[in-house]
Amino acid sequence: MNLFSLLDSETILPQFEVSSKKELINALVDTLANKTDSDEELEEIRRAVLEREKVMSTGVGKGLAIPHGKTTAVDNNLGAFALLKEPLNFDSIDGQPVKIVFLLVSPQSNNSMHIKLLSRISRLMNSGTFREKIQNCETENEIRNAFQEEEEKYFVNL
Repeated sequence: MNLFSLLDSETILPQFEVSSKKELINALVDTLANKTDSDEELEEIRRAVLEREKVMSTGVGKGLAIPHGKTTAVDNNLGAFALLKEPLNFDSIDGQPVKIVFLLVSPQSNNSMHIKLLSRISRLMNSGTFREKIQNCETENEIRNAFQEEEEKYFVNL
């Protein structure tokens, strides 16, 4: 599974403006509305991600946050992405604000794929060149294409 296959024009928020971590997570979860069967499923996704965030911040450093969660409300992996117009305090482990945010939601029963996808996000974003490329994107299409090009260069399908 590729990260870019989890993203589409509805789930990518380029140059997004937001004032808080909770508002950002809620906006990312809301982009998944058309990927769920009901409002109840969407709310379960929201609960799973917010509960995980309470355990420890998913601001992993280098301006990146990867809010994520596992839930029985989904049967497939779902993703959403935000490139923030202005950096946002996310209680990151390095104390720096974030500008790049990748939301990942996985089925409760598929822990190994969840970990593989989190690892892939981390490896991609560890590249300063890729982070810079993403930060220069202005549209949903540019962001998705950047992910696709980078993944096709470096990764074989999971």
